[in-house]
Amino acid sequence: MENRIIDPKVQLGDDELDTHLRPRSFDGYVGQTQIKAGLEIAIAAAKQTGDSLDHILLFGPPGLGKTTLASIIANEVGVNLRPTSGPAIERAGDLAAILTNLQEGDILFIDEIHALSRNVEEVLYSAMEDFAFDIVVGKGPSARSLKLSLPRFTLIGATTRAGILSSPLRDRFGSTYRLNFYEPEEIEQILHRSARILQINLPTDCAKLIARSSRRTPRTANRILKRVREYALVKNGGQITPAVVQSALELMTIDQHGLDEVDRKILSTIINQFKGGPVGVGSIAAAIAEEVQTIEDVYEPYLLQSGFLHRTAQGRVATELAYQLLGLPVPAKPQLFS
Repeated sequence: MENRIIDPKVQLGDDELDTHLRPRSFDGYVGQTQIKAGLEIAIAAAKQTGDSLDHILLFGPPGLGKTTLASIIANEVGVNLRPTSGPAIERAGDLAAILTNLQEGDILFIDEIHALSRNVEEVLYSAMEDFAFDIVVGKGPSARSLKLSLPRFTLIGATTRAGILSSPLRDRFGSTYRLNFYEPEEIEQILHRSARILQINLPTDCAKLIARSSRRTPRTANRILKRVREYALVKNGGQITPAVVQSALELMTIDQHGLDEVDRKILSTIINQFKGGPVGVGSIAAAIAEEVQTIEDVYEPYLLQSGFLHRTAQGRVATELAYQLLGLPVPAKPQLFS
């Protein structure tokens, strides 16, 4: 189940593609209209007052543009972006090294901020609130605490799991924005923009086919576009047609709903092994040999958004759409789909 084409998480080779296609300003950033409007006002106000931006928390499923937004914010403000990630900051000393190298007004971007350890998180509180960093010098009876002043900076935290952030950390963000899945029309705009940058001739009907199968996620759409281009080069002299797109999608086992064999396996497991549900996510994970967290973070969001799955207090339930997708008769249990 690794290296799925439609997995919105960063994969090998994505960094170069993401960097090449990443917009540098709000003008080139498609979608998330309300978030853009709020950020543009905040940035304009900060420029007029000369203050730093409030700390910002961005959350939502992977692949929707949290890192891109952080980069755009830094470009729009005209300051440096210092990127890192929660797993990379293992000790308080690691955070100290990062904080003490910041310049006035810099933006510190911490991806996967939910992965910070509790010790590191506690050190971060005073840095965010007081722009100071407490360190302990020496050991035993001679140990003493020193407070180091830090330049005023803005922390942008990004997470796919906002629910597990501690309340003290979450409360220290002045602005919180949730990124939502994109509309198909927005994905088409992104695909046409990417095609221009990559110098690909992408007909509108082909863009619609790719957008429909991209799970409403820009990173996935761009990854599919790259694979379609490669398929067209080998099979059709580089010309992209609807038939070429369809053949490439079939080779990648991606259907018109953006589901692949893993998604269909989850749905068929719920229907065939657990009579359509309700069933606990732990039982589903055991049945398909996958981790619970992976199901909740990677697979479920799109299945829920697309109406193939319902989450109830008793467990997960396959919807009527899921039965129709798999070509199975819908059971006479209307309460499952209420």
